[in-house]
Amino acid sequence: MDESLLRALTPPVTAILVRRGADFAGAEDAVQDALVEAVRTWDESPPRDPKAWLVTVAWRRFLDAVRSESARRGREEAVDDEPEPGPVSGRDDTLQLYFLCAHPSLTPASAVVLTLRAVGGLTTRQVARAYLVPEATMAQRISRAKRTVAGVRLDAPGDVATVLRVLYLVFNEGYSGDVDLAAEAIRLARQLRVELDHPEVSGLLALMLLHHARRASRTAPDGSLVPLAQQDRSRWDTDAIAEGVALLQAALAQDRLGEFQAQAAIAALHADARSAEETDWVQVVEWYDELAALTDNPLVLLNRAVALGEADGPRAGLAALAALDESLPRYTAVEAHLRERDGDLATAARLYAVAAERADSLAERDHLTRQAARLNSAGR
Repeated sequence: MDESLLRALTPPVTAILVRRGADFAGAEDAVQDALVEAVRTWDESPPRDPKAWLVTVAWRRFLDAVRSESARRGREEAVDDEPEPGPVSGRDDTLQLYFLCAHPSLTPASAVVLTLRAVGGLTTRQVARAYLVPEATMAQRISRAKRTVAGVRLDAPGDVATVLRVLYLVFNEGYSGDVDLAAEAIRLARQLRVELDHPEVSGLLALMLLHHARRASRTAPDGSLVPLAQQDRSRWDTDAIAEGVALLQAALAQDRLGEFQAQAAIAALHADARSAEETDWVQVVEWYDELAALTDNPLVLLNRAVALGEADGPRAGLAALAALDESLPRYTAVEAHLRERDGDLATAARLYAVAAERADSLAERDHLTRQAARLNSAGR
């Protein structure tokens, strides 16, 4: 059984059912039933046209489900009659499915899990393992998301920006268990780029590849975080970097700058430097200025303060930081870093300790705690 084929066919088959009149939840359930039947029968009797077979079986499952519930008999009249078996249209509905999963009525978290199920073709168990939650918990989340878009048709989708934000959220979930969400996000972004000619799609894919290229160097053997400046750059994936840079250059050539292209440009400058000291920090600051003009995300200005501290000295960074809200995530950690760069080790050690208490993850907390301990030891 070719599991990769089934996974690739899941989005277009689901989209075809939705286009024919199925509600999203019913279509998704019917396709899952058809996939189970395919796993059971295809080894002994493979179909000539796998996609057409799945569409036919899934549509029958959907109609059976509609007819079996008296409370939904009215809905049966709203869908098409069962089509005759045979080849299906060559139209690719996967793109519409991306947009439906990013519908404005969904929360970002719901959009992510729905995209993983409907477009990514992951099972509930796989998504649950990726999020490190019980399968029953994830099933409830997916059910809520499907109920939210029940009755929503493909003529009322989210926009490109929402789709890209959902994919970036998938990427930022990282990786764990038997599903690598970072790699899954890259796979989905590649698929979207084939279907949609948009510079921000290329920009997002470039950004993912440039960040993913540093994956092997981000943690030490003991699992502790390794800051960018201390990473072993010989372990970076040069092929991924080259691909990311090429995608970025092609996107920028279209002269339709967006926030993912700007972020990718910053990542490319880091990837291009042979060491942290050789980073072109002046250009990094300039790209942060471009990014700040494109988005109202205050974290952009926080990161800009770090870059400015490298380009013009720590006091310039501290001056930029002082203009920002102290409640921002990582504000205290950034101030600690800049204070250390400025030679105020006692204040930096205290701030690292405070930042550790506020850290969102265990790895970040341990890293900041070690930073505080290092400076306290140096001051004795």
